[in-house]
Parts: sequence; C-alpha cells; structure tokens
Amino acid sequence: METKKQTKSKGASAGLIILGNLIIASVFFFGICGHPSHFDDKGHPLSGDVFGILYQGGYVIPLVITLLLTVLTLSIERWLALNRAGGKEKNEQFVLKVKQKIDEGDINGATRLCDEQKGSIANIVREGLIRYKDVEDITNITNTDKAGLIQKEVDEATTLELPYLEKNLNIIAAISTLGTLFGLFGTVLGMIRAFSAMGHEGAPDSTALAVGISEALMNTALGIATGALAIITYTYFSGRIQTMANAIDEIGFAIGQSFVKRHGGLMK
Repeated sequence: METKKQTKSKGASAGLIILGNLIIASVFFFGICGHPSHFDDKGHPLSGDVFGILYQGGYVIPLVITLLLTVLTLSIERWLALNRAGGKEKNEQFVLKVKQKIDEGDINGATRLCDEQKGSIANIVREGLIRYKDVEDITNITNTDKAGLIQKEVDEATTLELPYLEKNLNIIAAISTLGTLFGLFGTVLGMIRAFSAMGHEGAPDSTALAVGISEALMNTALGIATGALAIITYTYFSGRIQTMANAIDEIGFAIGQSFVKRHGGLMK
C-alpha cells in the first residue's frame, strides 16, 4: 500500500505577528510621530504635518495602528499561504486534467499530476486516489460502498487541510470589529477632552478644544479604515477557500463515480 503524505501544521503565529506589530507601532508613534521636529515651540503640530497631527490622536492611536498592521501582515501571509495551497497550476486547470485522467481510468497518471501540482488540493486528491487503489482489494462489500470509502477519505483529508487554509482568518474577522471599537474608544476620549475644555468658566480653552476634536477625528478615521480593510480581506480569503473546497468536492465526487462506473455497483 502506498504511503500517505502527512499534513503538517503550517502558517505564521498570529501572536508573534501582533507583538511585532505592536512594537513597530509604538516606535512609529512615540519615536517618529512624537519627535519634537513635528511641533512648534508651544507643542502644537506644525501646519500640514501629518505625523504631528497623528500624534495628537492620543495613546489609542498606536493600538489601532497595531491592528491595521496586523491586518496587512496577516493578509500577505494568507495570500502567500493560499497560493502555496493552490499548487503550481490554476485550480480550474488542475481539476480538469485530473478529471480527464480519472475518466480514462488512468489513476496512476492522476496521482502523478497531484505530485507535480503540490499544494493542499493536490494532497487531498492524492489521498483519495491512494484509497481508490486500496479499496479494489477489499472483498465482501459492494463497489458503491467502496466509492463511499473513497469519498470518506477525501472528506477526512479535507478536514486535516482546512485548518491550515483558514489559519489566522479568525484574527482578521475579530479585527474587523475591534478596529472600529478601538477607534470609537479613542473618539470618546477625544470628545471628553473637547467637552472638558468647553466646561471651564469663561472663554473655553481653544487649544485644548482643538486637540480633543483632533484626537476624536483621528481615531475615528483610523478605526474605520482598519475595520473596513479587515472586512474586505476576510471576505476575499473566505471566497478563495470556498472555491478550493468546491474544487475538492468536485474531484472527490468524480473519483467515486469513476470507481462505480468502471467496476459497477455489484459485490466483488
């Protein structure tokens, strides 16, 4: 019996990515945005200075930047991972070639295509083809049941591969909400500062009022941008994974149907 390939745990650690991005965001916020060169003698941001204005957003800003960087980093990591999982050729072309080999009864040829293609889809199909050869020697069950065993093998291999395909997507999904919530939190803090400036007796402190409003708006903008980017990337990668799953189901069904067609549904 042919040895099966073992699925290994793959993918980057989200915890390390978040920690690294937190360090980068902190250095950027306090070291670059907070540098004195971005402010005048009174501590106000220079006119049109983006870094100084961003620094005015308050201490929630580096947290939101951390979430934004995490979305970007995980999106790149998932894009590379799904490209590896897809294999060398496009999924559609690979599916057509494998189905053609299966329809011709060339199981060895289909297995060679999987070895050449590599990636998660090829690994899953290969497991089904290996099972195809194994069940031919099983006696006392119908060939329809044997086809069911082949499909079960494909389903089990898919279950093993899916965690790798979906790795870190839950983090992106969480950030789609957290980004907006952190932005709103910073907005509330900014508005508290603004209303506090207005609450003083006599003329309100215009500088404190401006700083509070600026803090509120910067947090709102950055939080919404982070949440929107997370939603877009999550939707995109979920769609790609679903397309891969559909391709796997199509080939798995074709393998089982080919077995029944070639051997019939009678007991052997």
